[in-house]
Amino acid sequence: MQKESLYQPFEIHYSKVDVCPKPAHKHNFFELVYIASGTGVQCINDNQFNYQPGHMFLITPDDCHSFQIGATTELVFIRFNDIYVKSQQQNDPRQVEWTKKLKFILHNASHQPGCILRNPPDKVLVKAMVESLLGEWTNKQLYHHEIISQIVNTIITIVARNIGLAMPNKVTDNTGNTVVQILNYIQENIYDADKLKADIIAGHFGIADGYLSRYFKKHTGESIQQYIINYKLKLVETRLQRSDMRINEIVYELGFTDESHLNRLFKKYKGVTPTAFRKQQQPVAV
Repeated sequence: MQKESLYQPFEIHYSKVDVCPKPAHKHNFFELVYIASGTGVQCINDNQFNYQPGHMFLITPDDCHSFQIGATTELVFIRFNDIYVKSQQQNDPRQVEWTKKLKFILHNASHQPGCILRNPPDKVLVKAMVESLLGEWTNKQLYHHEIISQIVNTIITIVARNIGLAMPNKVTDNTGNTVVQILNYIQENIYDADKLKADIIAGHFGIADGYLSRYFKKHTGESIQQYIINYKLKLVETRLQRSDMRINEIVYELGFTDESHLNRLFKKYKGVTPTAFRKQQQPVAV
């Protein structure tokens, strides 16, 4: 099977087609595919998904994919690799940590078909940004390369928050906007325990305190507290795998009572302690 390579940090490609431009193939890079117009079927790893304008797909390295074109389709491809992601890292510790999380999210994205833009406002935002991207790419005015780089970086960041690293399985492209907004609120405030209290979340969204838990569970399949725990443990995993943070630093950052609290919780859900988990992730010396 054909496997494509990318020899620069990122590239943009536009295509208007009536038939699939390529047979099933794989990459050694990431590829965002935006549907500007047209309908058809996206095929990825033996799964299929009906696409329409406004959908965006993330193809990760080693995914096998192709398209079955129904109506004439305009495709916008944003291709990038690890070199591009690393280039976003700056000396700011927060930016360094964000880059680590971004790499982790991208490499652990679901390999299932479907539009990755679950947050409705982000669909509107990405549409405008892709149009701006094509304008800069086509007209090549002064500083167009710098502007394109900034747009690409922003789109990738938006994609990262939509991938659903800790999205409940029941959340789909058709899930109501309020539920997605609650999920985003929790993720944005995961380091602030006061803002994660049920009554505070309910008040923020104008939902009765007693109804919030039932509403959330109905649409996600899990309680709001269970979701918060699962999301925190995902962040713990990320830090254990991708950083040199000490356990007590992770405890402080994510608001656990103490190391014993984190150890008990992590072992309950992951089967091992954080220290043992970190050791498991380290490469075996040969």
